[in-house]
Amino acid sequence: MLTTNNIIILAAIALYMIMMVVIGAVVSKRNKTASDYYLGGRKLGPLVTAMSAEASDMSGWLLMGLPAVAMMGGLAEAFWTAVGLAIGTYINWLVVAKRLRKYSAKIDAFTIPDFFAKRFGDKSRVLVTVSALLIIVFFIPYTASGFAACGKLFTSLFGMNYMTAMIISAAVIVIYCTLGGFFAASTTDFVQSIVMTIALFVVIGFGEGTVHGFGNVFENVKGLSGYLDIFKGFNVSTGETGSYGALPVASTLAWGLGYFGMPHILLRFMAIEDENKLKLSRRVASVWVTISMGIAVLIGVIGYSLMKNGIIPAYADATTAETIIVDISKVISKFGFVPAFVGGVILAGILASTMSTADSQLLAAASSVSENLVKETFGIKMSQKTSMILARVSVIAISVVAIFIAKNPNSSVFRIVSFAWAGFGAAFGPVILCALFWKRTNKYGAIAGMLSGGIMVFVWKFIVRVQFADTILNIYELLPAFIVALVAIIVVSLLTKAPEKEITDVYEEIKNA
Repeated sequence: MLTTNNIIILAAIALYMIMMVVIGAVVSKRNKTASDYYLGGRKLGPLVTAMSAEASDMSGWLLMGLPAVAMMGGLAEAFWTAVGLAIGTYINWLVVAKRLRKYSAKIDAFTIPDFFAKRFGDKSRVLVTVSALLIIVFFIPYTASGFAACGKLFTSLFGMNYMTAMIISAAVIVIYCTLGGFFAASTTDFVQSIVMTIALFVVIGFGEGTVHGFGNVFENVKGLSGYLDIFKGFNVSTGETGSYGALPVASTLAWGLGYFGMPHILLRFMAIEDENKLKLSRRVASVWVTISMGIAVLIGVIGYSLMKNGIIPAYADATTAETIIVDISKVISKFGFVPAFVGGVILAGILASTMSTADSQLLAAASSVSENLVKETFGIKMSQKTSMILARVSVIAISVVAIFIAKNPNSSVFRIVSFAWAGFGAAFGPVILCALFWKRTNKYGAIAGMLSGGIMVFVWKFIVRVQFADTILNIYELLPAFIVALVAIIVVSLLTKAPEKEITDVYEEIKNA
């Protein structure tokens, strides 16, 4: 039975979800072509570009995964992950954003596979096919994990049936995506980033106040040897002190390399209305990411004090601890009607973090199906109206597959995100960098880089790390896979025919612009 407080929480969440659908309906009138639907007609403002990119990047990982890792494992892994991501964010905006905006506009590319094909003059469409399939392979499970997170949220709060809760959440995302496309996703992501920020500050304020100051927060963990040591860490579940040497630090910092290959972030660079406004976007994005991740890590440390004092449940491990902010919001909601509404806003923040990533992933995966596979690989010609219908049908179809995959709600958000992040970072990151900054790169090198990077992520994750779990080879799969892909691009490009003059002329024009 729903209590009055639960009804207030549900009302806050419902208000938020209705607002997202309304935004989708309002901006749907802007979509006249597939380019409008998938890239917003390159009309994003600098603030929307910055905040939508980072909101779609952070996902439920920010409000669920990262605090749980810090809470149950100490500062080491969470700290170096956050540092790597902060550095990667800044460098990506500084180095990649402007040149990718210029290049994609010059060659009229509005999806990542389309950019690769036109940049390397691949008329065989092999690059389009390979990159589109990689996007689908890594994005559908990633999207499914977002749907699952929404389902678990409502199940834990209201005792709803998991599948019912997940389908309702997915339906809201699908509705505003199919209506408004990229511009709707970007606009809602901007709103969602604000809701996420409010949720972070409310939770940290409540947690700090409940344990009577940060002094008590750190006093509670001082007795855990290595918990606050960024080169050790402490496993709360087992009571064991860890060791974070140079190689583990390097592999964790490698999270930052993933940014160079994230399709949903790269599309924001391509979509900004004015490339000269990217400097403002870079500053806003870098500051927000650094502050939000710092707060998320601190919430994890505060969470240990709350758990120790019986204010929130005792968690068995980092996976079960991913409900930490949900449990804190439940405590807040018990203090009255206004706090219950605040608790609803916090939970809307979790929902926002999940939805902001799922919508971007849906559009990227749908563009790979409708634009890259159907129209380009299979050469099916269609009108703009038919293309728009196909785009919307693709979003719905991919959502149905993601819902089916998400039937199991027990996977770790942090671990799923880390695997998909490695996949995109290794498969696309080196290719993007070489495409933008090395004239000699050719289509054969690009294909070799994508395939070797994507395959190595699977090999390292499921074979090397399993067989050598207790050795120095047990490192984050993104680092070795990124290196392998980069080497493959360079070697294969040098061993095969140089790019045609018309391709290198465009490169030089962009370089000197």
